[in-house]
Amino acid sequence: MEYFVYILFSEKFDKLYIGHTNNIDRRIYEHNLGHEKSTRSGIPWKLVYSRAFASRSEAYNEEQRIKKRKSKKYLEKLINQV
Repeated sequence: MEYFVYILFSEKFDKLYIGHTNNIDRRIYEHNLGHEKSTRSGIPWKLVYSRAFASRSEAYNEEQRIKKRKSKKYLEKLINQV
């Protein structure tokens, strides 16, 4: 099964959200329904980046690596390279 690291963007707050999942379409749908407290206020969310991995642990490790960067410039560079 493939897993994905994804980045969502909220125009409402000019905010990015990073996560991982095995089903991107379902996950975006859940974020936009307000199922997640951390993203509820930023609805609507738009997918701006995704990358596939062979395992959940690889996707999780990449998510954590991206989050540790804590740099909006780094995230923008990552998004724009796609």
